[in-house]
Amino acid sequence: MPGTISFDELIKLAEDGTIDTVLTCLVDMQGRLMGKRFHVSNFLESAYKETHCCNYLLATDLEMATPDGYASTSWETGYGDYVMKPDLSSIRIVPWLEGTALVLCDVLDHHTHEEIPHSPRAVLKRQVERLSALGFEAKTATELEFFLFEKSFDDIRKSGFKDLEPISGYNEDYHILQTTKEEGIMRPLRNHLVAAGIPVENTKGEAEAGQEELNIRYGLAMECAEYHTIAKHAVKEIAWQQGRAATFLPKWHHDKVGSSSHIHQSLWTKDGESAFFDKDKKYGMSDIMRHYVAGLLTHASDATYFLAPYINSYKRFAPGTFAPTKITWSVDNRTSAFRLCGEGTLGVRIECRIGGSDLNPYLAIAAQLAAGIKGIEDKLELAPPSDGDVYKSEKLEDIPTSLRAAAEMLRNSKMLREAMGDDVIDHYVRAATWEQEEFDRVVTDYEVARGFERS
Repeated sequence: MPGTISFDELIKLAEDGTIDTVLTCLVDMQGRLMGKRFHVSNFLESAYKETHCCNYLLATDLEMATPDGYASTSWETGYGDYVMKPDLSSIRIVPWLEGTALVLCDVLDHHTHEEIPHSPRAVLKRQVERLSALGFEAKTATELEFFLFEKSFDDIRKSGFKDLEPISGYNEDYHILQTTKEEGIMRPLRNHLVAAGIPVENTKGEAEAGQEELNIRYGLAMECAEYHTIAKHAVKEIAWQQGRAATFLPKWHHDKVGSSSHIHQSLWTKDGESAFFDKDKKYGMSDIMRHYVAGLLTHASDATYFLAPYINSYKRFAPGTFAPTKITWSVDNRTSAFRLCGEGTLGVRIECRIGGSDLNPYLAIAAQLAAGIKGIEDKLELAPPSDGDVYKSEKLEDIPTSLRAAAEMLRNSKMLREAMGDDVIDHYVRAATWEQEEFDRVVTDYEVARGFERS
């Protein structure tokens, strides 16, 4: 029963008892699914039109705290409701949960029924619409990297997140023997996602013990973000079902390689022709592609927060780890922030390697599109590609090295304020500064061990 299903098909599945539960979900700022489990009868009777949620869901952090400083919602305004409006085109079966379907919702103002502008789905929709006005549509693909651990989420939490043991004992990059041992999780993951209409291409071992990579087929930008969000959720649930834990924390140990989420992207015309490919140009890069990539480079620092939204995100950026440190582009060179793939072919595209596994795909893709659109609008010229070991270059600009630095770049980004709106940028600046404030007040194990006796 692959793919999305229609509302009428859901009615039939409810009538024959196949489906009894509908997950009615929004995507929060952290890229998580939040919402309610409806009995299918109630969903079909009324909730398919709309349901409600507290408006703090788009102004909270990973711990579900209620920080101050948001213009959209606060204790002073009483934390009212948002409307969750199911997008009935997104209904799909959830094969790894018995009798369950899922639908994604747009988030609307309770009084005006206008879409909430800082909702991640709305943020990406706005950039897709801007691109459409220029005559293009974006196709993207995100790589999902994560670690699997021997113990369950609950066991790890109860241990205080100590003595973490990955599911394997050695680097398993492309390793068939080791990944065979993990098929108890990865095979159902692939099969369940395909049955849910998520076009999985493959899974593989990544470049560390217990590290996995899930690759989903290239698709339209909104579809890509949807696939990523559901797949990430599925990884955690299926690992949990098997008594294991999966983490998308970009850097779970300082001695281990981090987890990324690279974003492949290209533009296409409404007629289905590649706007990036020109067989007569160097590397097959059209003028549109060169302007777009120049925009990505010019505004990379502005967009970094949407690619690396937490304190831990910045621990990943280190020389010799396949995570970039310099803002440049190269031809098929994994030491650069942006890598040209498929040179000279119809599949020519640019890969952004800055993003970590903790990114929200809606926000990350939106920021990439906004930067690329600006490059096209301003006809920015693309500098020559870098080659060799880019890590060693002292001439190239650094990627912001901390959340504090990235938040300031976001705060001062004229490009993103024009593309997304002041209210949206101010909202996410507050999200960034809150994360920094929460970290700044914590005394870490590192500080105590290092300075308890010797300071």
